[in-house]
Order: sequence, then C-alpha cells, then structure tokens
Amino acid sequence: MKTISFQLVVIFFCVKSYSQKIFSVDYENQAHIKVFVVQYENQADLKVFKVAYSNQADQNEGKWFFVDYANQADKKIYFVKYANQADLKIYFVKYANQVGWLNNSKKQLLY
Repeated sequence: MKTISFQLVVIFFCVKSYSQKIFSVDYENQAHIKVFVVQYENQADLKVFKVAYSNQADQNEGKWFFVDYANQADKKIYFVKYANQADLKIYFVKYANQVGWLNNSKKQLLY
C-alpha cells in the first residue's frame, strides 16, 4: 500500500513539473522568465501555440495555456521590449503541430 501511494505522489509531481500554465505579469521582478516574441520562426528558442484548455498544455513542448490568475500558473512570464533583455525568445505558431524547441539548452527554463 505504501508503494502504491509513493508511486502516485511521484507521478503527480512529474506531471505537474511538465505543465505549461502561464501567467503574464505586469512587472519584470514578478516573473520567473523574461520573454521576447520574435518576428521570424528561425530567431526563436521555442515555437509556442496557445491552447484553449489547460489539459492540452501538459508537457514542456510549447503548448501554453494562459491562466487568469497568478496563483494558477506554473510559470510567470514578463514580455520584454528588446531581444537582448530576454531569457527566452518565442515565436507564436498558427497550429499545434508546429510547436517545439529550436534551442534545447533553454528547455530547463520551463521546468
């Protein structure tokens, strides 16, 4: 019984750590990550698709669900004005199957 309970707890935390619920903050000091939206796909570290439902944003692959309140978010982001201020450069894609990391060295930012 203890083994089953322990496994459930481990699974819960593993799933939770890959979640992509995002909240956009108003001030830079409130954010976990500073983000810049690039104009062209090849300039991005991550291609992002905004999903309609939170259960669609379950892995660190670029499907983001924007929540209404900061306490619901797994990561808080701040959109900066210039690319050199950003921790992560993103490009918003039109279709969910286009998401993905172009720069794998930045993946840890969203864990």
